[in-house]
Amino acid sequence: MGYPQDLLSSRAVVQHGRYALIPPEGRVKNVLPNLEKCNVSIIASPHYGPQFAMYTVEVLPGGGTVKPFQEEGIETFIYCLNGEGKVSVEGKEYCIDESGYVFAPASSGMNLKNDSPAPWRLLLYKQRYRAVEGFAARVVVGRLNDMPDAPYDGMENVRIKDLLPTDLGFDVNFHTLSFLPGGCHPFIETHVQEHGLYLIEGEGVYLIDKQWIPVKKEDFIWFGPYVPQACYGVGRTPFTYIYTKDCNRDVQL
Repeated sequence: MGYPQDLLSSRAVVQHGRYALIPPEGRVKNVLPNLEKCNVSIIASPHYGPQFAMYTVEVLPGGGTVKPFQEEGIETFIYCLNGEGKVSVEGKEYCIDESGYVFAPASSGMNLKNDSPAPWRLLLYKQRYRAVEGFAARVVVGRLNDMPDAPYDGMENVRIKDLLPTDLGFDVNFHTLSFLPGGCHPFIETHVQEHGLYLIEGEGVYLIDKQWIPVKKEDFIWFGPYVPQACYGVGRTPFTYIYTKDCNRDVQL
């Protein structure tokens, strides 16, 4: 990057245990022992509050996993921001390009390989699975751009897509919300679920606790339980993000 051209500044906002806004500026590269030729930034971890980990991963040509991305009891999800590559789970290989995704059940290894001549950009997520007797998760493969959407809470100018099944085998889901011009949440939400949001399109203004903050494509936001939240889409194009939501489980006491 070279020498700074002005005073150092950042849009990052972090309140440990409550919420965080992590913009792309200021992210640093991390080395993970099971990845090579990959530029990795850890954007969510229990170090500041989330009960999951999330990474941005740029897999360079010829790069990928040197051993499976795998931990006992940990479920894994990837979403392709752009580029193309191959994902292997439970002995099956899938070619994943822009908006494609793969969910691997707990303890299943996930292998990544970029055989293309261009970088392959991913979101990578992991979380400890909470099992329910009689139910189990399974491998899910899809492509967001090929999925139908539906109105969100009866609003035609806010559209939602569900990426994972909703049965009790799954303790997490991934959704996208897309706010067309003039779209917003129907009310300020305050709930037990935590969210990790990655903005994939457009610009908006997001209420994070008590602050309305401008946000845009490539920003990451984490909301802990019961943090007030809502947003307006702004501009002439849709404002879209993919987000995690813990689900289908009771409160642990």
